[in-house]
Amino acid sequence: MIAFTQHNLGKIEDLFSDLGYRVRYEKGSFRTGACVLQNTKVIVVNRFSNLEIRIQSLIQLLLEMVIDVSQLEDKKKEFYKSLKKLNA
Repeated sequence: MIAFTQHNLGKIEDLFSDLGYRVRYEKGSFRTGACVLQNTKVIVVNRFSNLEIRIQSLIQLLLEMVIDVSQLEDKKKEFYKSLKKLNA
């Protein structure tokens, strides 16, 4: 399991950034912790969620997406692969 730290949240946000996505923290009537806005590369995370929910929600979205790992640096590829292994 990944540690629920601000550092790991930053690593996940950087991973999304390298994939061309923008992560925003907004208020709203969310049923989940995060969502991808339709037909855009914007991910909206419930800003009232705690750190654990933010991380879990972003990981869940990441694992549901089709990712082209060739866009990523080696360290980020390894981080992505470790997230996939943990949640497999």
